Amino acid sequence: MILKTGKQKRPRRVLLYGPHGTGKSTWAACAPNHVFLSFEGGLNDIDCTSTDRIKTYSDLLTILMELSKEPKELDWIVFDTLDWLETLVHDVIRGDHESIADIPYGNGYKQALGKWQQIIKALDYLIESRDCGVIAIAHSDIKKFSPPDGDSFDRYGPALHPLASLLWQEWVDECFHLNFRVYTRKEESGFGQERGIGFGDSERYIRTQESPAILAKSRLKLPAEIPCDWKVYEQAIIDNHPTTEPKKVNK
Repeated sequence: MILKTGKQKRPRRVLLYGPHGTGKSTWAACAPNHVFLSFEGGLNDIDCTSTDRIKTYSDLLTILMELSKEPKELDWIVFDTLDWLETLVHDVIRGDHESIADIPYGNGYKQALGKWQQIIKALDYLIESRDCGVIAIAHSDIKKFSPPDGDSFDRYGPALHPLASLLWQEWVDECFHLNFRVYTRKEESGFGQERGIGFGDSERYIRTQESPAILAKSRLKLPAEIPCDWKVYEQAIIDNHPTTEPKKVNK
C-alpha cells in the first residue's frame, strides 16, 4: 500500500450556476485549452472551442470517448449546460411516456440518476487519462429548502432535478453561484404601504461559500465572494497547492 501525505494537486471539477445572461459561458471560455460540449447551441458570440450542438445522450458518450483519444492539448472540458443535457438524459428514460414524471413512483428520476453516474464515470476516466479539469455550467432556480430544525425558506440552486443536482454538488470540488450585484431600498407605495425596489449596475460576483440564500461550496481557501474573473480562480488554485510533490509513504 502507498500512502500519500500533504496536499495533492489534481484537475479541478467545477459547477458554475446562475441566472441566464450573467456570463457563465464567458467565464468558462477563459479557461486555457478548453473544449465546450454544446447542448444549448448558444456559443456563436463567444470566442471558444466547441463541438456542434449535441442532440442525444449517446452522442455525448461517443464524444467523451473521442476526447479521451484526441491528440490536441486539453486542459478543460466545459458542459454548456447541465440543465439542457438533463433533457437528453430524460429522453432516454421516458420511452413512450410524454414525460419522465409520468413514470410511476418517481422511478424515472431514479433511472436518470444512473445515466448521470455513467457520465461522471466517463469524466473520471478523462480526468485521469488526460489530466484535464471539468466545468459544468447550469442555470439557477429558486427552490424551497426545508431544514429539519427550522422554518422553510427559498434559496438559489442549480436548475436540475434534486437527485441530479445533489450528485453533481457532491462530485465537484467547487460549486459556484454567479450573479449580478443587486441592492434594495424601500419606497412608499401609498396608503402607508412600502415596496422594495431593486437596483444595481453590471457588477458580477461569484459566491463560493454556502449561505441561507445560496447553495455553494469550495475545497479551496477562498473568500465568501470573488470577482467574476477567471484569473482570480486560477490564482487561487496556484496559491492553495504547493509546488513540490506530496510525499509517498510505502507500507
